[in-house]
Amino acid sequence: MDKIQLGEFIKSIDPDLEIKDGKQFTEVLVPSSKLHSLATQLKEKEEAQFDYLFCLSGVDYGHDLGVVYHLRSTIFNHVVVLKTRTSERENPQLDSVSDLWKTADFHEREVYDLLGIKFTNHPDLRRLFLDNSWGFPLRKDYVDDINIVTK
Repeated sequence: MDKIQLGEFIKSIDPDLEIKDGKQFTEVLVPSSKLHSLATQLKEKEEAQFDYLFCLSGVDYGHDLGVVYHLRSTIFNHVVVLKTRTSERENPQLDSVSDLWKTADFHEREVYDLLGIKFTNHPDLRRLFLDNSWGFPLRKDYVDDINIVTK
């Protein structure tokens, strides 16, 4: 499947999704409420078989917090990037995909540890690197007078 066919395939799953032709990969902007459902279909549908989550990154966009998922089909050798956001900064939550891709387990823990995004239905969501005295140091509004981390 080339990038155009991949975009059309994803549109056939959900015509409301916004699809961008990125410089390298097809990018899909996914509302957080549809993330797990779309990810499940991308993994399980015979035409796609995205069996490998090779990157999961948290992002602070300023007003929103988000997560970017890079998925690859090792069978068809195509890649798609899913991007989702939440405007909730006090208690940000997104659905976990660790039930679909085991590698998401540690990636989601890292995003939780550094940005404070909680992943619902994660099997073991706890901090990975830092203790609770740190707050969430990758947030743009992070201030740390004790450890003197500055922008």
